[in-house]
Amino acid sequence: MERLEGDYDYIVVGAGTAGCIVANRLSADPRTRVLLLEAGGRDNWIWFHIPVGYLFAIGNPRADWMFKTDAEPGLNGRALNYPRGKVIGGCSAINAMISMRGQSADYDHWRQLGLSSWGWEDVLPAFKSLEDHFLGASDMHGVGGGWRIEPPRIEWDVLNAVANAATELGIRKVPDFNTGDNEGVGYFHVNQKYGRRWSSARGFLKPALGRPNLRLETDVLADRLIIENGRAVGVRYRQNGRWIEARTRGEVILTAGSIGSVQILQRSGVGPGDWLAERGVATVLDRQGVGRNLQDHLQQRAIYKVSGIRTLNETYYSLPRRALMGVDYALRRRGPLTMAPSQLGIFTRSDPHQERANIQFHVQPLSLDKFGEPLHRFPAITVAACNLRPTSRGIVRIANADPEAKPQIAPHYLTTEEDRQVAANAIRVTRRLMRQQALAPYRPEEYLPGPSVGDDDTSLAKAAGDIGTTIFHPVGTAKMGRVDDPMAVVDERLRFIGLGGLRVIDASIMPTITSGNTNTPTAMIAEKGARLALEDARAGAGSAAA
Repeated sequence: MERLEGDYDYIVVGAGTAGCIVANRLSADPRTRVLLLEAGGRDNWIWFHIPVGYLFAIGNPRADWMFKTDAEPGLNGRALNYPRGKVIGGCSAINAMISMRGQSADYDHWRQLGLSSWGWEDVLPAFKSLEDHFLGASDMHGVGGGWRIEPPRIEWDVLNAVANAATELGIRKVPDFNTGDNEGVGYFHVNQKYGRRWSSARGFLKPALGRPNLRLETDVLADRLIIENGRAVGVRYRQNGRWIEARTRGEVILTAGSIGSVQILQRSGVGPGDWLAERGVATVLDRQGVGRNLQDHLQQRAIYKVSGIRTLNETYYSLPRRALMGVDYALRRRGPLTMAPSQLGIFTRSDPHQERANIQFHVQPLSLDKFGEPLHRFPAITVAACNLRPTSRGIVRIANADPEAKPQIAPHYLTTEEDRQVAANAIRVTRRLMRQQALAPYRPEEYLPGPSVGDDDTSLAKAAGDIGTTIFHPVGTAKMGRVDDPMAVVDERLRFIGLGGLRVIDASIMPTITSGNTNTPTAMIAEKGARLALEDARAGAGSAAA
């Protein structure tokens, strides 16, 4: 076993959305030495930077961990691909680029759970300090930060028609989803700069790599924590066929995400003791919440054929139009090559009894059978509705102690009656939306779930299982909570409960999922978490909660 030279104040494990921000903030003080470990490589591939590159990155082992879920009973026995970014920038290098904070009530709910410093007014400054927002500085937005946010650089007449149909349903048009109440219809703002993807690596890591006190190691497979006398003192990892130990005089910070951080903890003997025994791992600390509480957004991908209006489907199969797309992007950084996977968003309620918007539509001017397959040869749009606050809870477990082994991921979609009812109602809302007068000239024809699917709860819930798929938002597997909560993994300051010298700062700490895309909330957690780590270091309070 080799020992990595150097005396580090922090070892940050995972250079994804959170890790790039944490490393940037911790290394801002030249006296603080930071080691950042990343399993993937550098983002030196063109498709990490052209927005539509997600089509080539997802499902490619160069960029994706290539995980799969278990066969899910709620999805009628189907298993889903479960992409996770494997490159500096992590998921922000391959995701939908949608800038979405969620709702103020999400964070106020965290505060009501006893997390007194995580309410909306507490997290808003962290959101603002990250941003370089095209709308300029205001009470809601910031400028000058590393997280560039811009409007989309293309519009589609068919999406404008869907937006008008939403207003006919009584849904207001909104210019900005990120003011605390996202109920409404509008175009998503995106993490791009002049038509190029703006990942966490571009915004936060690369500007910091010139600092002599920040060291980045890539192609590193983190195996386990080094734990001595109840404290995390380093990380054991494999790189280029060699086993290496890196040690810290301060803290290890896990930023490997809702899947990766859990794997490292469980391989280290930290997690549910009964689970670990079944996987042949000796228990160092029995912490029942590690790998539980998995939450994700499941969408029902409804597809409608249209006529008399252009969609990307027919553009895709026209060589002259594809050539023009390339020219438009090369000369102006505009056009379809700048498109996020979804452009138009609708936040509304699945039924009148909901207190606030509880479903989100991702509307796309295209259709395909499933991700990674060619677009359909007929003009069509996808109108996908997801339950923003599911009550189903899943698990993440290592398969064994081998760091190469894929984990067991079981989201347990649609396992509660409430989630099945929201899914059924979401399909009903979709059908009402597509029947509005604004869309009548384009004669929408339901292709999925299909006109043969009835309108009763049983038929619609089954249809939701047939067409439901993840939007890639796993959170909650190392949840933040009160120290007297037996299922909590980290405390309010993101310190690991029961182990010294260890924090988790990524999407896994969310106690409940936010009401929208989760990448921007993950960035906020990183910004706030880095501040907490620095505050505790100054106060000498970096040890774990009792």
